[in-house]
Amino acid sequence: VGATNRTHLYDFEGAITDRTALLLSVHTSNFRMIGFTSEVSADELVELGNRHDIPVMEDLGSGSLIRLPQFGMSGEPTVPEVVGAGVDIVTFSGDKLLGGPQCGIIVGKRKYIEKIKKNPLNRALRIDKFTVASLESILRCYYDNDSVLQNVPTLRMISQSDDLIKKRARRLIRRLKAKLADYCTLTLVPTVSLVGGGALPEYSMDSWAVSLRPARGSVNNLERDLRALEIPIIGRIEHDCFLLDFRTIQEHEIIELAGELVTYFNY
Repeated sequence: VGATNRTHLYDFEGAITDRTALLLSVHTSNFRMIGFTSEVSADELVELGNRHDIPVMEDLGSGSLIRLPQFGMSGEPTVPEVVGAGVDIVTFSGDKLLGGPQCGIIVGKRKYIEKIKKNPLNRALRIDKFTVASLESILRCYYDNDSVLQNVPTLRMISQSDDLIKKRARRLIRRLKAKLADYCTLTLVPTVSLVGGGALPEYSMDSWAVSLRPARGSVNNLERDLRALEIPIIGRIEHDCFLLDFRTIQEHEIIELAGELVTYFNY
């Protein structure tokens, strides 16, 4: 209902007939519209659904269980907030921001969840016990905010301080500067991390990267070769340099990363 960039409550209400079984709102996953836009809030849709006795479903895409404004990310509703608004059925991903295995999660009012469980498709689409166990271990981390920020990789990367990222990048440069002096130039450079993950396509965070400029050969060949290693090294090309964003490289990975780069350039 509505237009691509603007949807109002009256668009939903005007489309309701005696055959309408559900009011559905879907998150704009992996893209964001800016400018002349409007959308209907969960509260408004729930009120409309209650008036017409029609259940409301919202697909959050990459659902988050905790608030993110403390990391400079605002405007993204959390799963508890949407459920608290009275939405009957809420769906979101188990991976991405949540940090668990790849799966889909359905939460909501018991009467609708019970109906979904009885649907024959449930047997074909339900997750296996290994996925359940993995998801449970991640969800247990959410009992404690400090624990979840340390134990869920995505949230740990988002919440890292600028100084910590910079120190890790400097550690790699110190390990490699002398060993790779004849093969490439290593420089510490400021960069920007794009969060992505479905729900946050445009959110960016300041970060630090190690820039590699090969003395011989093209940077495109370097990017291709490192990506093709048995344990791939993934970076991006900017201004004819290969960048490794240290927001996504953890402390315990630095020694192995340094070893792989030395092996590659000395091959």
